Amino acid sequence: MKPLTAIIPYDPDPLWNKTLDALSDSPLAEFILIYHSKPSSIQNPKVKLLFTQNIGSGETFLKILNSIQTDYILFISEPRILSFEPGALERFIEKARENRSGIVYSDFFEKKGERKIYHPLNDYQFGSVRDDFDFGPILLLFTRAIKKVLKRYGLLLETEYGTLYDLRLKISMDHPIDHLKEPLYTISPKEAISREEKLFSYLNPRNRRIQKELENIFTDYLKKIGAYIPPDVLKQVGPDTLSYPVEASVIIPVRNRKETIGEAVESAFSQKTDFPFNILVVDNHSTDGTTTVLSNLSKRNSRLLHLIPKRTDLGIGGCWNEALYHPACGRYAIQLDSDDLYSAPYTLQTIVDKFRSGKFAMVIGSYTLVDSRLREIPPGLVDHREWTDENGHNNALRVNGFGAPRGFDTSILRRIGFPNLSYGEDYAVGLRICREFRIGRIYENLYLCRRWSGNSDANLSVEEFNEKDALKDKIRTDEITARQKLNQSKD
Repeated sequence: MKPLTAIIPYDPDPLWNKTLDALSDSPLAEFILIYHSKPSSIQNPKVKLLFTQNIGSGETFLKILNSIQTDYILFISEPRILSFEPGALERFIEKARENRSGIVYSDFFEKKGERKIYHPLNDYQFGSVRDDFDFGPILLLFTRAIKKVLKRYGLLLETEYGTLYDLRLKISMDHPIDHLKEPLYTISPKEAISREEKLFSYLNPRNRRIQKELENIFTDYLKKIGAYIPPDVLKQVGPDTLSYPVEASVIIPVRNRKETIGEAVESAFSQKTDFPFNILVVDNHSTDGTTTVLSNLSKRNSRLLHLIPKRTDLGIGGCWNEALYHPACGRYAIQLDSDDLYSAPYTLQTIVDKFRSGKFAMVIGSYTLVDSRLREIPPGLVDHREWTDENGHNNALRVNGFGAPRGFDTSILRRIGFPNLSYGEDYAVGLRICREFRIGRIYENLYLCRRWSGNSDANLSVEEFNEKDALKDKIRTDEITARQKLNQSKD
């Protein structure tokens, strides 16, 4: 028997036939399983048809597995494959045999006009547990690894959407997931999806049923690898005997934001509270006039402390530490980014009231995405209602962030500190806090998050997106490992 079964979605586009012909002509393919939702007739001796509305369900997956006897499955998730590079399928199988890989994936080309653009992908890490990890549209699966998963762990076969996610997580427990850093096929371009649409799709209320299913799959995985934290072990913040100069400090790290820093500071000045607060702006050696703007503002209002670090190697996390450990920092440290605004004069009071009511180590509000003119843009309000008190601290490892504005109990945060990063530093701190402490959530809009051309994540290349995603996966790797060690020490 030949080593490979190919599984591909049906597509009426004539280009799809080129993919089918390439697979049919391959001496490695035993047969080709085509899945689609409507009956069709394809005259090809290697082709078998599977009628399904949902390739991601457990029931459909079992049907597929029961019809396959080859060593490997080439799973193609999108009908956009234009061509394979010479020897591409051999390279997939060679890597799988060499390393006993559970899954193999590769880089690819994207066809744009007459050009082929190289599209690199990230290596898979232990912490690459988010369900939207980009493997590209082709995966090689080791059939024996799948059967081993079924025998050892089982799959959550009642799932409607997430069986492949469940399978991938469990395969990774016993087999490597390997990345071939070479482009082995070419795909046609698809309709562009904005960064915001992709980033916030898991927050869309229409996707909540899917997201709950993925959360259940991920929680089951955390339990199996010993990284699950039960909700009843999370602590409240105890009494704080330290004295603070003010009840709250608004923390604003900034570098080269002369267009927006004044508005950010004014929104902090406008807060109406029943407690004293100050504003600590850490000016990370700006060169565009930001320093002058802040100097003038600090002369007008003594509540603004304009701090310029001695060090020149600080990221956003390092700037947070400059404010956090400063003697002027208040009992609560509240985030405000240099190009964002508090949405109303009661934001600071609302956050501190939440701290007082629940003895939380961290409180997170909700924000609205706006453009440079403060007009609401999709998806509008981002409230992270996927969070639950029972499992939010575990599910946070699967999703990409916590939300904003973020507030911290200073005594707890000083014990932890920020990593000296300019991306993911807030995510790392949030994961570390919710490993041990309860987090409070506020679901009303408190904050305007401005999207404009000057944002640090605007107009990034594929390589820059990959770098940011890999960094967050590394943060997840470290946190999952720490939670495993914590549970082992308790055992």
